[in-house]
Amino acid sequence: MGYQGIITIEPGKRGGAPCIRGLRITVFDVLGWLASGMSVQDILIDYPEITKEDILACLEFASEREKKINY
Repeated sequence: MGYQGIITIEPGKRGGAPCIRGLRITVFDVLGWLASGMSVQDILIDYPEITKEDILACLEFASEREKKINY
């Protein structure tokens, strides 16, 4: 599906940071959890309101953003 249907940006929510489906969980939260060693399964257990597809959308969003910055 692509991250466009999952990652939302709302100026009044979390300072306009990209979030998952309008929730208050940001792409940066998910990336931080993964970077700290949490597995996808750990995240899904701790945050049942998000899905594996949401986590993959965060990774895709970050990848696209990195491409735009560096190329």
